[in-house]
Amino acid sequence: MKLSNAKILSNTPIAKDVYKMEFECDFTDQAKPGQFVQVGLPGFEMRRPISISWIDGNVLRIVYKVMGKGTDFMTTLTPGTELSLLGPLGTGFPIVKRDEVLILGGGVGTPPLLMAAKAYLDAGAKVNVALGFNTKDEVFYASEFEQLGITPIICTMDGSVGVKGTVLDGAKAYNIDCPFVLACGPLPMLRAIQNTYTEGYISLESRMGCGFGVCQGCVLVDKSGMPVRVCKNGPVFPIGKVVL
Repeated sequence: MKLSNAKILSNTPIAKDVYKMEFECDFTDQAKPGQFVQVGLPGFEMRRPISISWIDGNVLRIVYKVMGKGTDFMTTLTPGTELSLLGPLGTGFPIVKRDEVLILGGGVGTPPLLMAAKAYLDAGAKVNVALGFNTKDEVFYASEFEQLGITPIICTMDGSVGVKGTVLDGAKAYNIDCPFVLACGPLPMLRAIQNTYTEGYISLESRMGCGFGVCQGCVLVDKSGMPVRVCKNGPVFPIGKVVL
């Protein structure tokens, strides 16, 4: 974990209310798929936890959605601006030996899965990807997965593009029966995945204070009733470990 004054290189919209921001950062060599950073914004007391989406040399990419005053302020920031980044934080996706992997991303849960997909490809696995959105205006990152050589299944709840329904519907429509899953997205989606699969890992989204396990602001319980901290023990957990 390191505190870095990172310079913004770009800040561009990529879908409805979704932006991609890239930084020049000095801790990129420490980041693993599924970890996150705490972004400090001038004039705002609390940092914003945002997943690391991609690393290229000393360039770190995050993707964020406008959800409130802080993320709305982020859309106004221009290249050359420096922000305080604390990271990399949390427990990422383990890269284990598997012949095949199914990656399921929902909305802004999609970005941290890009690095995980590349890591599994590099480890020799066949990687299937299904991405879920509400409507075609919200779809993003299809081309980024295609650049890795993966054609993602696009799913929309309104059927405006791709498979109509959830990522589970998309996997079923394409007859993907891979039992090992990596997933990140909204809680109802993760709950459905945890009720369907028993092998793999899910990444949880949560409101956080400190981001490294001190404030106890993101505590959930595991199946044995013991507390777990999303920021420190997660955000990535084995499927079935955490009560959703």
